Amino acid sequence: MTAIKSLPKPFFLLQFPAIRVAAALGVTYLIWGSTYLGAAIVLESYGPFMLTAIRLAVSVAILFLALRARKAHFPTLRLMLNAAVTGALMFAGAGMVALGQDVGVTSGLASLAVGAVPIWATLIAFFFGQRPSRVEVLGLAIGICGVAILNMESGMQAQPLGALILLIGPMLWAFGTVLSSRLTLPSGFMAIFCQMIGGLLSLTMISFMRGEQFPADPSALSTATLIYLAVIGTLVGFSAYMYLVRTVRPALATSYAYVNPVIAVILGAWILAEPVTGTGILAMLVIITGVVLVMIGKSR
Repeated sequence: MTAIKSLPKPFFLLQFPAIRVAAALGVTYLIWGSTYLGAAIVLESYGPFMLTAIRLAVSVAILFLALRARKAHFPTLRLMLNAAVTGALMFAGAGMVALGQDVGVTSGLASLAVGAVPIWATLIAFFFGQRPSRVEVLGLAIGICGVAILNMESGMQAQPLGALILLIGPMLWAFGTVLSSRLTLPSGFMAIFCQMIGGLLSLTMISFMRGEQFPADPSALSTATLIYLAVIGTLVGFSAYMYLVRTVRPALATSYAYVNPVIAVILGAWILAEPVTGTGILAMLVIITGVVLVMIGKSR
């Protein structure tokens, strides 16, 4: 009996803050990197804002059951509204990214557009009085150069509307991110729940205004991928992301945007047989260098 009690508990390493941050970064890097390919599959049957709204609806239902089981108490109206506003901004931005893919931009290019999130977040945080360190600025600059190199392979000239949409979407996500770190939000999963409620309301409204309808005969692959995006991509990924937002500086919290294009390009080459050139490999190396510098700047 004593020997059993002395065994380490599952995930005992997560008691260390540095390990928790590293785990959250890994989740946002790997899982969110796969969501662009997943969205491309789901968009074959579902509308872009409906797709994102359904993802949120499933996650909201799971979170509601979990909070109910824990007998969690709802926070004040002010805290709920703070969380709902930030969630509405971030998830409206996510819906815009899906819309960009729906009008013809590839999953790889969509992930590249989201690579601008750290720049927008850093600029917005600057206007709120938070200045990045020199190393963080250098990492951001190098990371964006890597995204630019990767973007040279095809560009967005063929889809000007999609390019504009994919410019607005990351801006909304970045603004919601910075706002989340400055407003007082509910604690724990209650904050995520309220943010997802706000996002669900905004996405449902936009989807209704665009006239999106539930597909009469969605493919099995699209539906299965939608479930993955809802449970893993949204609930797990967003929970890890909000932990980073509350724990580290915006430059590090949004550093996933540098790695996601790498994951998206690899999956595109593997699943969609998209070519990977020397330019693409060079861009990946530059992007990773930028992420490392951002982390170094945060540690200092």
